[in-house]
Amino acid sequence: MKHARGFTLFEVLIALAILAIALTALLRSAGLAADNSEAMRLRMLANWEAQNRLETIKALREWPAVGGSSGGIKLASGQPALRWQRDVSGTPNPNFRRVVIRILPGEGGTYTLAELTGYVQRPR
Repeated sequence: MKHARGFTLFEVLIALAILAIALTALLRSAGLAADNSEAMRLRMLANWEAQNRLETIKALREWPAVGGSSGGIKLASGQPALRWQRDVSGTPNPNFRRVVIRILPGEGGTYTLAELTGYVQRPR
């Protein structure tokens, strides 16, 4: 009598269970990668906005007053709004001011997406 060759039902069920677990892990990994990509894109936009705000102060040769200020940022449609905070302080050299620009999420989040510190020279 010849023995039949092949897989038993139990072996097939075990193989399907292993495959299901592997595919679940793969889908979760892909989802996390997509979320991370969106977060990195938002941080990149926030960093560009901080750089633009500091360079605008320099280009217009502004002498910002010591203290803090804040406002909103409107982005292209479909993108989340952002907020900015600017803190200006003096330095030991009276011809320079320290400017710290922070970009925060617009929906009221308290974490910082980007922070940039620069120095502005008094216009002559």
